[in-house]
Amino acid sequence: MSCRIERVTDQDNCVVLLVSGRIQAEHVPMIRDLLGRENSGMAIDLKEVILVAREAVDLLALSEANGIELRNCPSYLREWLDREKSRMAVGPLDQEKEARDDVEDS
Repeated sequence: MSCRIERVTDQDNCVVLLVSGRIQAEHVPMIRDLLGRENSGMAIDLKEVILVAREAVDLLALSEANGIELRNCPSYLREWLDREKSRMAVGPLDQEKEARDDVEDS
């Protein structure tokens, strides 16, 4: 089974991407492109998602951090996203600063 994406508009004129199947790494650019086309309220409905690749989790975590609602997120994916977001809280710039502080302390 592959990834299927259907674009719908809900009663509040929010664009919802209904995603089903397996989101593999090769689908990430397409999803990123679809998200980039919208300029108003956005949501991704993950109710029918079976399997998600690491690259897709990164995209979903970043999308949610940027205000895109994730609807009907499976519990295994929600747990993974929460771990990813906490990992992202210490971003590359923070890691670089911490490394510099460690060197200066030596």
